[in-house]
Amino acid sequence: MSGDDGKTSWPEVVGLPADAAKQKILADRPDVQVFVLPVGSIVTTEFDPKRVRVFVNPAVDVAQVPKIG
Repeated sequence: MSGDDGKTSWPEVVGLPADAAKQKILADRPDVQVFVLPVGSIVTTEFDPKRVRVFVNPAVDVAQVPKIG
């Protein structure tokens, strides 16, 4: 399988509410699982091509560019 299966990052959702960002990511890549986490959460380091982590600030707005992994 090649590495061009679709988008791998979503800079356009930074600043959006988490729910809106999740909907956009899933619209682009329905094959991934999206996890919404507070900034600073402890996460595992293994790469998962079917996972997107969305890190949010206390207002539940996207604080970092979500990406595959």
